[in-house]
Amino acid sequence: MKLLTPFQLGNIELKNRMVMAAMTRSRSVSDGMATDLMAEYYAQRASAGLILSEAINISADAVGSPFTPGLYTDAQVQSWKKVTDAVHAQGGKIFVQLWHTGRVAHSVDRNGALPVAPSAVKIEGMQHFTSQGAKDFETPRALTVAEIKQTIADYAQAAKNAMAAGFDGVELHAANGYLPQQFLSDSVNLRSDEYGGSVANKARFTLEVMDALIAAVGGEKVGIKISPLHPYAGIAFDDPTETYTYLINELNKRNFAFVELMKRSPMFPLLPHYPADDEIERFGKLVKQTLMAGTAYTRDSGEAELEKGIAELIAYGSSFLANPDLPRRFELNAELNAPDRATMFGGGEHGYTDYPALG
Repeated sequence: MKLLTPFQLGNIELKNRMVMAAMTRSRSVSDGMATDLMAEYYAQRASAGLILSEAINISADAVGSPFTPGLYTDAQVQSWKKVTDAVHAQGGKIFVQLWHTGRVAHSVDRNGALPVAPSAVKIEGMQHFTSQGAKDFETPRALTVAEIKQTIADYAQAAKNAMAAGFDGVELHAANGYLPQQFLSDSVNLRSDEYGGSVANKARFTLEVMDALIAAVGGEKVGIKISPLHPYAGIAFDDPTETYTYLINELNKRNFAFVELMKRSPMFPLLPHYPADDEIERFGKLVKQTLMAGTAYTRDSGEAELEKGIAELIAYGSSFLANPDLPRRFELNAELNAPDRATMFGGGEHGYTDYPALG
């Protein structure tokens, strides 16, 4: 199987082409520290060619959800060392996913501070999971240009902190409705300054963050996750093909490791004016870096995607959650454990470290 063959990613060799996708599990403690249980969880899944960590807050201002970890204090950095050490002890590789939630947040988990966003546009039609239960979203506060510059600096510092914590690299989370995609989006970004208006201006934030990450840790240790047609959290584009063609062409001018292209989740209907063809065909063919494809792949569909020759890595989410030995199960074509959705977010070892491996 091509899925099980080695792959050279930047300056690291992956033992296979199966990537454990970043998945929020909400098992951190209130101070954003990584725990011993989290170290066990990631080490169990070190047979992945590459692990992408759960999304990790780059600053206190980036926090959007309870029980999610951070990488902006010395104590948090030290706590992640036990995770990276555990993964490396099992022969694994792990990148950190850098996260700023923007308006996908609530003040009850931000010490009373309103969420921030490119513009003061509220998420409608859905609620947010908070430490006090589901709540309607609030109208965020629009970032000033000075605050945007500080946020970019926060990303760079978090990347440096990731290196100090022993991660093998960093991935910018620019998908799923979070801050970079909010800047890109026509439905959220109503600015008229250098960070709004034209497609180029709306892409400026994401590109400046990528430049900062590359400068901080070296391009061979940097990736980015994008989701062009995924409408989560009220993200919409007048013309997603125009926006993402521009973004990808600009990214192609930069030297870095990979682009993770997330396909639209089947749980979300396609917006009426969006193209209905395959995202990997439409956008993946434009990418000059290593392409990682993700969303709802199986053993067979992942192998078929690699055989097409556009993507070189396949990201698996809930399959890795429920099957710590997923590459071995694929090798043997063995039955898979089913993920328990009731235990995905929050809690302890149940539904986290107690999924059985073969044998």
